[in-house]
Amino acid sequence: MSPVRRPEHGNDQGRGRGTGHRPGDGGGRGSGHRAGHSAGLRHVLTHLVTPLLMCIGMGLAYLGAFANPAPHHLPVAVVGQGRSAQLLAQSINDKAGGDLEVRTIADRATAIELLRHQDIFGAYVLPGQATGQGTTGGTEAVPELVVATAGSDTSASVVQKIFTPVAAQQGAPLKVTDVAPTAEDDPTGQGIFFLLVAISIGSYASVAVIGGAGAVLPIRLRGMLAIGTSFVVGVIGALFAGPVFHLVDHGLWGLWGMAWLYSAGILLIGTGLHTFLKRWTTLGVMALFVMLNFTSSGGIFRPEMQNGFFAALHAFWNGAGFVEGTRSHVYFDGYGLTGHVWTLVLWLVVGVLAVGAAALAEKRRRAAEAAVAAGAAAVAAAAVAATVPERAPVAGSEGGCDSAGGSEREGRRGAASGGVSGAVAAGDAAGGARDVEDEDAEEEMEEAVGV
Repeated sequence: MSPVRRPEHGNDQGRGRGTGHRPGDGGGRGSGHRAGHSAGLRHVLTHLVTPLLMCIGMGLAYLGAFANPAPHHLPVAVVGQGRSAQLLAQSINDKAGGDLEVRTIADRATAIELLRHQDIFGAYVLPGQATGQGTTGGTEAVPELVVATAGSDTSASVVQKIFTPVAAQQGAPLKVTDVAPTAEDDPTGQGIFFLLVAISIGSYASVAVIGGAGAVLPIRLRGMLAIGTSFVVGVIGALFAGPVFHLVDHGLWGLWGMAWLYSAGILLIGTGLHTFLKRWTTLGVMALFVMLNFTSSGGIFRPEMQNGFFAALHAFWNGAGFVEGTRSHVYFDGYGLTGHVWTLVLWLVVGVLAVGAAALAEKRRRAAEAAVAAGAAAVAAAAVAATVPERAPVAGSEGGCDSAGGSEREGRRGAASGGVSGAVAAGDAAGGARDVEDEDAEEEMEEAVGV
């Protein structure tokens, strides 16, 4: 029976040993999986910060700018002479409580001139006043509201809502005259705003590609890529505005020039910021050129219809420069165009300065990396030198010399091994850092495309 039992006992021991090892192995694999899942979860949670911040930023910006539009010192005029015009203007001012700035104008021609300069956004012509281009001409038996919808369709609508009850109190229908209509295929005039959106997305999404995939390129070449990309984006914008959607019926070359200036400013600023912000660049350019830009551009609501913060940004932000510059160029005979073009040029200059700052930072970074590499090379060279054999020992002292030489050679081999190991470790660390940068660059491009 013992020959039978021994194998069973041995098998039991083997099974016991297997049972004893399997939990350890399974536990090791389980802990490894848990550690991997934990690291992956931390990685995902870290990257979720970006879209959550985008959500908060977009909500604050868009709802803050567009949720409750209301006139704030919106300039309008009452056209007429005599006490009746002054009393009407004063009455409207009192009822508005600061929402409107009502002035009186003697004739309709002056009112039209102010509308074309966007100094006012509506002129209410009293019945019986001159309706020609000057103070002479025919008279109109009904009140007339003169607007310029090309300046802002929403502002013109607000003005119409204000003066329609005034005309009703006078017992007459309100006649509305548009002295600066928009293009036939852009009846609301908001096509320029959505053109701004398209150009902006093409520009700031390209920043992620140039900064991420082009990180191995020198900053000068990345800057040239940014300029070239902005040229293409400007051409695409001009094609959308002209042949494709007919948002404008003239002035296409001027629109392309402003589109190029606008896009180049975004691309250069983003390319410069990428050196400092890395994977946070997408969030940064979204804050600058979406959250604060679209909301202050005046493409949907002019600053007179927004709160003070976005109205203040409208005075110098690049999106406002493009929208108002395009309106001025296409619809208002170039009035005020120079100031809007200078706004775009100043943002382009900021972009050039950002690229210059990035070039200096990268130069210093390369110098520091070169110093580290030189130190590692020196250590490796010293380790190799330690392995060079020495001259043969003098006769008569072979034993002592052999013993000492052997010890010394072993020490040198150890030093060489340590030096090479350190160099290999430094190389592995550098490779790991490059892998992390590549992963961050890829994730950044994915985030930009997703946005």
